[in-house]
Amino acid sequence: MFSKINHVAIVSENYARSALFYQAVFGMRTSDKTRAARAQTVGDGYVGLNINPRRAGRKAGLDHFGIEVEDAETAFDRMRKKYPTVQWLKRPANRPFAGISTHDPDGNMFDISQKNMANRTSVYRDQEGRSEINPRHIDHVALRTMRPDDMAEFYRVVFELLPANKIAGDRNHYLTDGHMTLVIMPWDITDYEGTGIITAGMDHLGFKVESVEKLQADVERIASENPLLAPAPVGTDAEGKALSDLFRRCCPLGQYQMADCDDVLIDVAAA
Repeated sequence: MFSKINHVAIVSENYARSALFYQAVFGMRTSDKTRAARAQTVGDGYVGLNINPRRAGRKAGLDHFGIEVEDAETAFDRMRKKYPTVQWLKRPANRPFAGISTHDPDGNMFDISQKNMANRTSVYRDQEGRSEINPRHIDHVALRTMRPDDMAEFYRVVFELLPANKIAGDRNHYLTDGHMTLVIMPWDITDYEGTGIITAGMDHLGFKVESVEKLQADVERIASENPLLAPAPVGTDAEGKALSDLFRRCCPLGQYQMADCDDVLIDVAAA
């Protein structure tokens, strides 16, 4: 079954500013149909990044990802047969990427869509048919879970994502659609010794860029021109350094670790 990791979603109190950050720093493009008072959607030619306004009761930060399939019923049938605790919910028509929201057996939420679902609007349709992917593009999305082996099997069985990049001694699982990688990392409370504890769930975004040094220079220039688009500081005190070290240690795909202007962690590597 064809499966494609087609979008990632962030919840932000500063969603318009965050959208500008990804446009300025990573060259992502917005849709002409995007409405300023609603969620902002930008894309890299393959993956859409949906930045949703934070509402009461919702936590800010990296929220979920989405998978496009040829036939959603095939995925549902596989979940019914092997994962009976998994359920799904049709999403409102104003959600530009999601047709159905569901979860894995550990409760990590994600969306499922297929090409004929009515919700496929905005930047999503703008990207269809494009053969050009930005030089700076989303390369992976990572989550932490208490049962990484079982969750890796779930995404392999239901969506036929393929194992990739496994390194000897690495506790992570890497599943790819041929372009995007889903990194499934173990969550262990003892990893957070010396820093604030972050609960299991979505962890970080990964970008491939033409040059890490060029990206760093561009970030410095953009921050000087517009301080509101400056990345949030990472590793500035003892607790921050411990968290930064954990980030660097737990995902070997990146060469440079940073955050966006609203504290979402980003792993960067040269293509």
